[in-house]
Amino acid sequence: MLLELESPVKVCGDFHGQFYDLLRLMKKSGGGPPFNRFLFLGDYVDRGKQSIETICLLLAYKLRYPDHIYMLRGNHECAKLTKTYGFFDECKRRYSISLWGDFTYLFDCLPISAIIDERIFCVHGGLSPLTHHLSQVNDFHRPIEIPNQGLLTDMLWSDPTDTKGWKASDRGVSFLFGPDIVEKFCEKFDLDLICRAHQVVEMGYEFLVNRKLVTIFSAPNYCGEFDNSGAIMNVDD
Repeated sequence: MLLELESPVKVCGDFHGQFYDLLRLMKKSGGGPPFNRFLFLGDYVDRGKQSIETICLLLAYKLRYPDHIYMLRGNHECAKLTKTYGFFDECKRRYSISLWGDFTYLFDCLPISAIIDERIFCVHGGLSPLTHHLSQVNDFHRPIEIPNQGLLTDMLWSDPTDTKGWKASDRGVSFLFGPDIVEKFCEKFDLDLICRAHQVVEMGYEFLVNRKLVTIFSAPNYCGEFDNSGAIMNVDD
């Protein structure tokens, strides 16, 4: 559940079924596998029109070049959200409900977090007050559904805020965590950076807390409703 990776690697945020944007960003970053190594932070499906193409391309890359692509789980990689935000309907309309069932089983097996060169902690959502050591997620047994609360839920759902401490999230799930929480987390685990996705940001990336936390969002013009850029973070060796 915790991947231990080495640089160089390119880190990507949400794509949400925006298949052609995935192709464009891979091309602009120098090409897909095997020319580059990628870590994806989740939310491959829902909202966009081509979630099936998006997830299938990444899985095909994973099968063909297993050491060049790594995929974390996002909060949308679960049965409940995919029934609400489009992926279930896309599978049902274009193929079958059983295909959606196969995908949801796959989602329940995806890893939750990664650490690059023992210095950069990567996760879809954010931090949890229940984290005592980074390898704690390895105690979970896959396949596992996302519960209503707890460590797994927090890592997929939590968001940073500019006020100190922990607060209930406006999303109605998990927490908001302040700059002091980020500072303590980095100090405790000897980290340089926390890298996460989960939120639309105007430039496609946004640094916070003296550049100790970065949000990466890779779906430009998200849902056709936002005028945001899409970004990929390059971690060189």
